[in-house]
Amino acid sequence: MSKMPENEKKKQKIKKLKATARMREIMLGYYLQGRQAERISWVTSGAPVEFLYAMDVYPVYPENHGALIGASKMGPHFASYAEAKGFSQDLCSYARSDLGCIFVGTSPIGGLPRPDFLFACNNICNTVVKWYEVLSRIFDVPIFLLDIPFVRKELKESYIDYVEGQLYEFINFLEKTYDAEFEEKKFKEVLRLSIEGVKSYGEVLLMGKHKPSPLICFDAFLNMAPIVCLRGTEAPLVFYKEMKEELEDRVKNGIYAVDNEKYRLLWDNIPVWYRMRWFSEFFIERNTCLVADTYTNAWTALVDLKKKNPIRSLAETYIAIYLNVGLDLMVEKINRLIDLFDVDGVVIHSNRSCKPYSFGQYEIQKMLNIPSVVIEADMTDSRTFSESQIENRLEAFLETL
Repeated sequence: MSKMPENEKKKQKIKKLKATARMREIMLGYYLQGRQAERISWVTSGAPVEFLYAMDVYPVYPENHGALIGASKMGPHFASYAEAKGFSQDLCSYARSDLGCIFVGTSPIGGLPRPDFLFACNNICNTVVKWYEVLSRIFDVPIFLLDIPFVRKELKESYIDYVEGQLYEFINFLEKTYDAEFEEKKFKEVLRLSIEGVKSYGEVLLMGKHKPSPLICFDAFLNMAPIVCLRGTEAPLVFYKEMKEELEDRVKNGIYAVDNEKYRLLWDNIPVWYRMRWFSEFFIERNTCLVADTYTNAWTALVDLKKKNPIRSLAETYIAIYLNVGLDLMVEKINRLIDLFDVDGVVIHSNRSCKPYSFGQYEIQKMLNIPSVVIEADMTDSRTFSESQIENRLEAFLETL
């Protein structure tokens, strides 16, 4: 496939989903609620937030805040304040951006509310451990670390025992922090809403199986915030039900994300938040649809309440997430997505900021049975982005399909 002439480009436009406007309203309400909450915890994205909602603790996500900063194209601005304090530019840009906002005293949403305590879970990376230790010193508040064993080949019962024990310790920590009793009935209701919300979210992502697809993975990236921040409440269940209905209407009316869909691709890693529009237009103009990705699908793991008690089942679910498994298991998950969505190739984002997500990608590339390409960037820090280099790599890759 030769390089597309300039006069043939930009005939297609991004087809925005109505759901995205609704998502922004939901997340605005989420942030406003935080300013009024009596109980507040800062929490990592891979932590079992269900315990917090069961205790009426408002969860604040510095990582989601970092993504918001990236999408607003202010990553380098806020990161520079952290770098001026001695934090290396090689550190996670979510951490640098978020810390920079604390040091400067504001952010695109006016900053985050002060936490009562910090809840860090290292199933996504170990950077969060040091990041939250810094936050603990800044705010002079306690930190609870949920330590998750890494699953290299298989999930062992001893791993589940270990994490389950810590979850009971966390319940005791919450009860002592707020001098309140952990109500099992309320916890089970939160867990029910969490399961139903994840199911509803998973059904939205599966709409990418349609040929042509009614959504592109950038739609999934834009609309993933509710399942991360509000998992365990009614909001994701209602929102993703409405989003699915909109996508079903698109299919019924022959409206697809990419006209004349020619290639179907899978995206690996966190999106490049500050260049989402550029990537969307690049692929749409070339009749290429990214129908799925590993990032949003990481939030589709379901708790199985039929097998085990709720807390043990939660322990098992949060151990076996995508970033906490070895390369062989990662490739298994990628291949399942490749088969499920019938994709022609994989775009691998080698993310300067996220070492656990990016480490081993060249080995993964060798283990895949379909063509792939590696592009280098950063999820939030635009100073590492080379448009010409990435465009050339993607152009060359599409020519091989």
